[in-house]
Amino acid sequence: MSAMMSVAGETLRDLLPALSKSTEETREVGRRVASVVESGSIVALYGDLGSGKTLVAKGICEGLGVDGDEVTSPTFSLINEYRGGRLPVYHVDTYRLESLEEFMALGYEDYFFGDGVTIVEWADRVEPLIPPAALRIRLAHVAADQRRIELVLAADDHEGG
Repeated sequence: MSAMMSVAGETLRDLLPALSKSTEETREVGRRVASVVESGSIVALYGDLGSGKTLVAKGICEGLGVDGDEVTSPTFSLINEYRGGRLPVYHVDTYRLESLEEFMALGYEDYFFGDGVTIVEWADRVEPLIPPAALRIRLAHVAADQRRIELVLAADDHEGG
């Protein structure tokens, strides 16, 4: 998937960067991202703890027709699968992983190269396995109630999780 992909004339370059001032605005960014993903898309999320990665994931799921209330961070389960929307969603959280080998043992290829959309929180922990064509989004705290959400090029630095 190209970062310049468009739906109804809007590209991700039109959407991002964005400044979110609430949890609802952060989820809305995710909903709008959902309008440009397709089967096989990978959305890699980068950012510090509490920066809004799970909120963007919830928004993407909602945009794909999954009930956002069902979406939780898979910190302990590592992968949550959501079906019933426009596409299956594989929501991965790599925060607790100790190594790339541990991620590889989960069978990540089935998700990355499967029939759904894969969302990876803390993508920096598995960056060598993230395909160059993945959509990379960095979230950063700007103020207590504000987040900057931006598109990242594959060669850019991915500071923070």
